[in-house]
Amino acid sequence: MFEITEAAREKLVELMKKNNREGDALRLAIRGRGPYGFMYEMGFVSPEGAAEGDERIESGGLQVFIDGGSVPDLSGSTLDYAEDSYQSGFKIDNPNPLWKDPLAQKVQEVLDKQVNPGIAGHGGFISLVEVKDNVAYVAMGGGCQGCGMASVTLKQGIARILMEAIPEVTEVIDVTDHAGGDNPYYQAAKK
Repeated sequence: MFEITEAAREKLVELMKKNNREGDALRLAIRGRGPYGFMYEMGFVSPEGAAEGDERIESGGLQVFIDGGSVPDLSGSTLDYAEDSYQSGFKIDNPNPLWKDPLAQKVQEVLDKQVNPGIAGHGGFISLVEVKDNVAYVAMGGGCQGCGMASVTLKQGIARILMEAIPEVTEVIDVTDHAGGDNPYYQAAKK
């Protein structure tokens, strides 16, 4: 179901000792999808910290809780830890497709090939959150989050490109929290 390499297990045990978390469990969940694949959330919780529906596994003495909703998309995955002279960190090798729904797959492909390359020059990216009832829900990140031109980019760029390329998509809705972060271009609407 889910494997942890020896290198990852050793690093997790080291981190637990360093942070006085010995005896805790590792909890792992998928929290979204971004321009580079699944976005993961990983942290230590008490042995009683499993949420309802979590799948519990044991790996070489390490207790692991997998978020119940994430189990299908983590099946067959491997958690590894790598370190060299340039970088270090955990990596999840996940063989599962980013989207199982064919319409969502089409939307993701258009975002990857047509939309994101165009806005990358401005430091931004668009992530698909979900497709429901032929409506694509997207989140803007990087330079697009909080940008004063975000609504124009959505209406005249992203929505137009998506709906022209995929006629089944009837609407594109931005679910970004544009007030979050420290973007200097954003100003809240006057009341």
